[in-house]
Amino acid sequence: MEIPASILQTLRHNEIVAKRFHRIEASILSILNFKDFFERLLTIIGNTLEVPYVWITIIEESAIARQLKEMDDSEIVMTRTCFVSRNTFSSITNHRVKPLLANCQLDRFRTILPDQPLWGIGSIAVAPISLDGVIVGSLNQADTTTSRFHPGMDTGLLEGLALKISLCLSNVTAHERIKYMAFHDPLTGLLNRRVMEKILEREFQRSRRYRSDLAVIFLDLDKFKAINDSFGHDQGDAALIHVADALVASKRTMDVAVRFAGDEFVVILPETDHFKARQYVDRVRHYLDRHPVMTAQNRFHVRLSSGVASALEEGISSFKELLKRADDRLYGAKKKKQ
Repeated sequence: MEIPASILQTLRHNEIVAKRFHRIEASILSILNFKDFFERLLTIIGNTLEVPYVWITIIEESAIARQLKEMDDSEIVMTRTCFVSRNTFSSITNHRVKPLLANCQLDRFRTILPDQPLWGIGSIAVAPISLDGVIVGSLNQADTTTSRFHPGMDTGLLEGLALKISLCLSNVTAHERIKYMAFHDPLTGLLNRRVMEKILEREFQRSRRYRSDLAVIFLDLDKFKAINDSFGHDQGDAALIHVADALVASKRTMDVAVRFAGDEFVVILPETDHFKARQYVDRVRHYLDRHPVMTAQNRFHVRLSSGVASALEEGISSFKELLKRADDRLYGAKKKKQ
């Protein structure tokens, strides 16, 4: 029995499409960082499947939202990512885990579009993606025609792609988490001491080369032992996190805040003199005055002592001497309070 030409044509088309999906999957399997993963994913889907519009929607409360928001050096990710609340996402997808296809009443998808006008879209496919079994957003494709994605069409390839993306995302997230832990303090999220020394050495050399200001601030919590003894170590941890938040909220983008050890913190301020460094300390203290530590059990304020040193001071010929002078001044400030 001869197979009708229309069926053969459909089979050949499906085979071509399946190969294209396989090419996409193979392209993202070996990527282990967020930026390359999402850039490759968004680019190759559009090019390989010849889809005019490809973007991702990320749930604000998800585990990867922060990393993607911080990816401001990737124009592709920045312009093709939309962040929505979990409630908004669920109201659109109705908690489904399989792809949602539509070619009419598209206005309901407006909230998951990254500033893309709906007038250019005739049909849309929303494929939920997950991380470790939890939905974190969706891979979205849209076409100018109403026939590209229509309810009732087979979504097997879209489901398979979404599953592969979810598995790859899990690998990327695990790798990024390991890399993050190598450079950051696990409690506060600030950079750790090992990274700080490399940054400070680099900034010190730059200060010497261009005779530009560079200030370092050494800080620690006043009566930190008393906080642990009075409220417990969990509350002590909350105090450390609170101080880290204050340091970050008060600094510029170019400044670097570090958890040095225990209750000690270091802030590196490029192109900053001694006076402006003291102003930074005042901003941090003002923040802590206005924002007490609030936990389920207690409410208390945190106080800080500080020491400031500048790279342009006499007698400082290395970044280690700069750091030590700031530490010595912190020690002097602590003694005055005793």
